[in-house]
Amino acid sequence: MSYFVYILYSSTLDKYYVGQTSDMDARLAFHNDAERNKIWSSRGIPWELKLQIECLCRGESAKLERLIKS
Repeated sequence: MSYFVYILYSSTLDKYYVGQTSDMDARLAFHNDAERNKIWSSRGIPWELKLQIECLCRGESAKLERLIKS
């Protein structure tokens, strides 16, 4: 199974959001769904996918996510 590290951009907030997922399409749809998204990112709708990096395993994607956030 592939995992992805992704960077989203919100022009509403002028902010970036970094995360990881195994289903990029579903995750982007979640971030842009005001009814289902009850986390911080709901304030930034609409989110635009700026970058996605495919990783071989979840451990690799977690390390890369931490590196980008630091």
